[in-house]
Amino acid sequence: MTQPQLAIAFVSANTDDAREAATRLSVLYGQERPENADIIVALGGDGFMLHTLRETMGSGKKIYGMNRGTIGFLMNEYREEGLRERIMEAVAETVRPLEMTVTDMDGKVSKALAINEVSLLRQSYQAAKIRIAIDGKVRLDELICDGVMVATPAGSTAYNLSAHGPILPLDAPLLALTPVSPFRPRRWRGALLPNQATVDLTVLEPEKRPVNAVADHTEIKSVVKVRVHESHDMTATILFDASHSWNERILAEQFRY
Repeated sequence: MTQPQLAIAFVSANTDDAREAATRLSVLYGQERPENADIIVALGGDGFMLHTLRETMGSGKKIYGMNRGTIGFLMNEYREEGLRERIMEAVAETVRPLEMTVTDMDGKVSKALAINEVSLLRQSYQAAKIRIAIDGKVRLDELICDGVMVATPAGSTAYNLSAHGPILPLDAPLLALTPVSPFRPRRWRGALLPNQATVDLTVLEPEKRPVNAVADHTEIKSVVKVRVHESHDMTATILFDASHSWNERILAEQFRY
């Protein structure tokens, strides 16, 4: 008895390479509407993968990425042959986004989700001053810095890595709290937090030292308070080739120089 065909939806970034790949793959494997597909194949780079994950967050759809961008840390190698078999053998990893709740200087409260990180960044030439509390307890009275971020395991290889934060395995129950160019305390390198922790970031002297808050691509200007915690009910699923799993990528990245 033949197995039912895997219904695939190909979505692509707005680049020539990605669009051409989507056209070729659609001819080879057929094209289903994303809402009806068993699997969504995202063609592009990490930025497009994040966009696809945000678009399908909470839907239960599994996303298999193939790199048609630059770095493609969240993507699998692009190959046209044997795609159905690769997908069937792929390893599924669950991603939980961060929920950011922000209060700005006008008292307006805004919320956003972040798959990679929530970051606070200085808005002007003045260094930011930020108080950090974990689960209601102040852990750092005053961090003078260009910024600070809370990164998920999925985001630990992105901005967090460039700020010298730790790389986290995707299934690690941890968040990375990482400063950006800390001035005082100069030797503070950040902290690893349980993924159930709630982080409260309070901007000190917000009028003199304005700060913006960013959840992936959502930016809110002139904030005074930011609360960050892992979402309890929103998830996304990424598929990785079994021969090149996320954990293998994490190990390889830590031995690069």
